[in-house]
Amino acid sequence: MKPVAIFRHANTEDPGYFATFLSQHGIPWMLVKVDQGQPLPQQAEDYGGLVFMGGPMSVNDDLPWIQQELDLIQQAVKREIPVLGHCLGGQLMAKALGGEVRKNPVKEMGWGEVKVEDNPAAREWLENSPNSFLSFHWHGETFTLPPGAARILSGPWCENQAFALDRHLGLQCHVEMTRELIKSWCETGAREIAANLGPSVQTAQAMQEDLDNRVSLLNRIADKLYSRWIKGLKS
Repeated sequence: MKPVAIFRHANTEDPGYFATFLSQHGIPWMLVKVDQGQPLPQQAEDYGGLVFMGGPMSVNDDLPWIQQELDLIQQAVKREIPVLGHCLGGQLMAKALGGEVRKNPVKEMGWGEVKVEDNPAAREWLENSPNSFLSFHWHGETFTLPPGAARILSGPWCENQAFALDRHLGLQCHVEMTRELIKSWCETGAREIAANLGPSVQTAQAMQEDLDNRVSLLNRIADKLYSRWIKGLKS
């Protein structure tokens, strides 16, 4: 089986629960540390799937690796190699596939409710899930839906929380979170939290309340999304 390539853009934004999920299912994976200057693959077809994690930068920034990743996403979609994006990764997917990425009206940070849309794509990716659930958020930009994509998750502070396009999944919210990641982000992002407190931004204390239970419930949602995604992996 070809490995899944996971692209990391910041050393605080490891794949978290997604890596655990792959290992539990016996799926090989490799981490491309873009944040450390590791060279990017040239060919998407060398991998069973491509996964793009988050990061503090914008897909509209003039960074050399951004265009390379956009090209890889386009390659993968053309060859029916499944692509998965988390936050920045979802924005990269949207831009590569014809959508736009721009500033969201507000920053969204911490736990917040997202709604499962009532459409065939949402039912396929989130079968037998609750109509809404608490996900974790940490972003200031948002994407428009690329042509042909269906919105499967929405939220009150950011309308487009996830889209599906055939075997590909772009997420704005963070379903990959673990207890350790959340605690780390609360520490490294303390100044950003303090500067943006409001209805869409929680305190670090609020983010860590009932943490084990919230993470456990989020893992169950991630299991459904990731289980659907790995069905398309190339061998």
